[in-house]
Amino acid sequence: MEVNVPMLKKTIVNKNTTLEAVANDLGIDRSTLYRRLKNGAQGITLSDAKRISRYLDLAPEEALLIFWGKTNFNALH
Repeated sequence: MEVNVPMLKKTIVNKNTTLEAVANDLGIDRSTLYRRLKNGAQGITLSDAKRISRYLDLAPEEALLIFWGKTNFNALH
């Protein structure tokens, strides 16, 4: 998964929430989420991406762009 960390962080701010709130929703410590993101988001799982997408109420296109670097569903095929 190629997570666009800067875009994710910007989206979190634009949605008037925090990384800490996202971490709480995932059931992990804030420092764990920071570490996962700092390491190029290697620790972000598909399940995490789905939960973050729901928490931030992302449109499918936004989620694809943030978590997979894709701009449309056809790019996944």
